Amino acid sequence: MPGTATGSESKRARSRTRTLAVVFAGFCAFLTLYAPQPLLPMLSTAFQVSAKAVTRVMAISTFAVVLAAPLVGVLADRFGRKRVIVRSALLLAVPSLLAATSSGLGQLLFWRFWMGVFTPGIFAVTIAYINEEWAEGAGSAMSAYVGGTVLGGFSGRMVSAFVAEWTSWRWSFVALGTLTLLGGIAMWAWLPGDRRAAPPRTEGSVPRAMLRHLRHPRLAATYAVGFGLLFTLVAAFTFVNFYLAAPPFRLSTKGLGLVFTVYLVGAAVTPMSGRMIDRMGHRYALTVATLGGAAGMALTLAPHLWSVITGLAMCCTGVWITQSAATSYIGTVARDARAAAVGLYVMFYYLGGSFGAELPGYFWNRGGWPVCVALIIGVQVLTVAAGVAFWGKRNGG
Repeated sequence: MPGTATGSESKRARSRTRTLAVVFAGFCAFLTLYAPQPLLPMLSTAFQVSAKAVTRVMAISTFAVVLAAPLVGVLADRFGRKRVIVRSALLLAVPSLLAATSSGLGQLLFWRFWMGVFTPGIFAVTIAYINEEWAEGAGSAMSAYVGGTVLGGFSGRMVSAFVAEWTSWRWSFVALGTLTLLGGIAMWAWLPGDRRAAPPRTEGSVPRAMLRHLRHPRLAATYAVGFGLLFTLVAAFTFVNFYLAAPPFRLSTKGLGLVFTVYLVGAAVTPMSGRMIDRMGHRYALTVATLGGAAGMALTLAPHLWSVITGLAMCCTGVWITQSAATSYIGTVARDARAAAVGLYVMFYYLGGSFGAELPGYFWNRGGWPVCVALIIGVQVLTVAAGVAFWGKRNGG
């Protein structure tokens, strides 16, 4: 019947637009967070500061995420999921644009801090929104969202590198802020309002649950794993830019941006890791993936561009697989207050990223890339040790 067909087509169209809206949410959430990585050598020269000093551009944003992440759930419960997601995206565009006006490193750090503050309002709340608003097809919607995060993280680095190569680093932030603003407008137009939001928890229950989770040995080990994962990823992909910008490689800013195409390798391989986790167990996946990533880091020490690229691909693939194992392991161990358990994981994960952008700078000053690689491999070994020691055979083997 014509009326029925028209109604079905309209329903499918609404479904496509709201799915596209969560893709934009994932895209905007990770567009700016790591975008300055290929710009670091250029920023070091522009501000006349050391490599260690300029990497705080990365560290301060991830630290701001750690501070803001526990608060966004409370705001979303009070004001609504869509409102927090959209306003966070629109507010994120403001410091992204204003970063272009920075006359020194201190001003850029100020604006990067506020970028980190507004980021969790997009990614953390969108996950809750999908779980609550999709009665059917939540898995597909979550996959679309994750695809958006991968595309955003990759595009942010590529856009910043290519725009800086053609114009200047300032226009890179203008481009990123403009894209974020457009994404926020798309979410405002296409994301439906909250319909089935879960009622907020009673006051005091979340802090008590968090303390209980921190005392749980397996969960505490999982938080240590999360810390090690983003430490590894941020440390490797931050300081490798200085390594590749120097002899014998001498890569341009655009060339450094192209290095991040290895992320797409990890994104392609990671979906297959679910079968390995289901068949062999979380602990096995953690061990194989992380030690494989450590082998990749060792491979970057060979003075050939192909070996560096291959090693970085192995490293990020190991991180993505281990991330899947760790986040799914939380669900098998946390018997109650799983949202609080995941929230703690996110907090430790980004705390690791903040340390990964800051701590290797001391090692870089003492021995360059080889000493940084030694530090990263050491963290990877400790990450495996935490999982092997505390993830039980029944749930983690």
